[in-house]
Amino acid sequence: MDFEWGGQPMDGSLKAQEVEESFEDPFAVRLLPDSPRFAAQARYFNLGKTAQGAGVFSVYRTNGRLARVVFARIFTAEEAFFYDRQQARTLTQKEL
Repeated sequence: MDFEWGGQPMDGSLKAQEVEESFEDPFAVRLLPDSPRFAAQARYFNLGKTAQGAGVFSVYRTNGRLARVVFARIFTAEEAFFYDRQQARTLTQKEL
């Protein structure tokens, strides 16, 4: 996936490369929020980890080829728990 960058609000500790890495995470969780606020403009959530293992939460828009990150920051404790639970569920399903 290609990325479009241009003044998106990001956590000051994140770099664009780290956000891109979080989308490449094979265990990344992508969600379409069930909320009129986000559905009106087709915004999605991505929870993924960088190559160094830092969890990144992103809000983005996409046309299928190009992703425009609207906002990105480090995981909260709840998001890290959700990501870890989804990763464990995925690994368990692959073993079956």
